Amino acid sequence: MTIDPRILALKDEVTAWRRDFHAHPETLYDVHRTAGIVAQKLREFGCDEVVEGIGKTGVVGVVHGRNGPGGRVVGLRADMDALPISEETNLPHRSTIPGKMHACGHDGHTSMLLGAAKHLASARDFEGTVVLIFQPAEEGGAGGKAMVDDGLMTRWKIDEVYGMHNMPGLPPGHFSLRPGPLMAATAYYTITIEGRGAHAAKPHEGIDPVLVGAHIITALQSIASRTIDPLKSIVVSNTVFQAGEAQNVIPQRAILRGTVRTLDNDVRDLAEERFKAIVEGTARMLGAEVTLDYRRGYPATVNHPRETRFASDIARKIAGAAQVDDDAVPTMGGEDFSYMLLERPGAFIFIGNGDTAGLHHPAYDFNDEVIPVGIQYWAELARARTAA
Repeated sequence: MTIDPRILALKDEVTAWRRDFHAHPETLYDVHRTAGIVAQKLREFGCDEVVEGIGKTGVVGVVHGRNGPGGRVVGLRADMDALPISEETNLPHRSTIPGKMHACGHDGHTSMLLGAAKHLASARDFEGTVVLIFQPAEEGGAGGKAMVDDGLMTRWKIDEVYGMHNMPGLPPGHFSLRPGPLMAATAYYTITIEGRGAHAAKPHEGIDPVLVGAHIITALQSIASRTIDPLKSIVVSNTVFQAGEAQNVIPQRAILRGTVRTLDNDVRDLAEERFKAIVEGTARMLGAEVTLDYRRGYPATVNHPRETRFASDIARKIAGAAQVDDDAVPTMGGEDFSYMLLERPGAFIFIGNGDTAGLHHPAYDFNDEVIPVGIQYWAELARARTAA
C-alpha cells in the first residue's frame, strides 16, 4: 500500500478530530457544531473559499491548484450527520449526547475529507479546482438533494463528483465499487387498516384488522416472487405491525409500516403499482377500509462507468489490484449521494472498516486505521481528475 509520508503524518491529528466528532454527534440538519468546526478548519488550512449554509447547514470549501482558478472542477463529498441511536460502547470517545451516536461512520468520512483538504491546500500539487463538500442530513433528511437544490453544482461549476463510505466486513485498506447501480432506491409506507372492533369471542361481529394486515403482509411478498423478474432485485420489508391492547378484544384498526427497495427504475415503478393494488384489493376482499401512504425516498445510487473506472484505478494504485473489487455486489441500503450523481458524472466507493459492528449498530465505531488510506484516495483522485 502506497501512502504519502505527509499524509501518514496527519493520522494522529485527524484521528483526534474524528473522535471529537464521535463524542459530539448531531443529527439531520442540526449539525451546527460539526459544520462550524469544519468551516473553521477549512479557513485555517488556507482554502480559497469557504461557504456555510449550503443546503441549510452544509459547508463547501474550494482549493485551487498550482495555477489558480480554471480547469476541471472536481467535487469530493463527505456526510456529517449522526443517527438517533443510543451508543453501547465503553470507548473513551463514546457519545456524550444521550440518544445520538455516529453509528454509520460519518465522523470518519468528515475527518478524512478534512485531512485531504489540509493536505491539498498545503501541497497545491494539482491542476484545476477541488470542491470539498460537507453534507448534512444523509440519514433520512435528503441533505444531498438540499445542497443540489441550493446550487451546489452550478455555483461552483462542478464537472465530476465522488463520494466514499466505510464498509464493515471489508478488510481495512480494501475498496469496492461497481459501475451502474451500487445502492438501492428506497420507498417507505404506512398502511392504516380500519376494521370493526369486537369481542374476541364473537369475531363474526367484527372485521379483524389483524387478519387483514397478516394477509396484506403475506400478499406483498408476491411482488418479489411473482411480479418482478427474478434476475432483478427488490426487497419488501414490513417492519412495524401495531394493533390492539387487550388479549380478548379484536381491535378497531391496525397500522403497518415498512420499506421497499429496488435498483432499477422500471422495477421501482412496477413495484409501487402492484403494492397499491395488493393493499387495496386485499382490504376490500376482507371487508376493511384502508389508507395507504406510500412515499418514495432516495433514488438508486448509480455510478457512471467512465468515472467508476477512474476511481477503480486510483484505488488500485493505493491498495493494489488484489485489494480492489470493481464488480461489487450491490447493496439494498439507500444513500442520498444519488442526487449528486443524477446531476453530474461520478462514482461512489466503499472503503473497508474491518471486522467491526455493522452500520447503524449501537456498538459500531469507525476504524481509525483507515484514515490515511481514505485521505490518500481523495488526494490521488483530486490530482488525477483535475489533470484530465
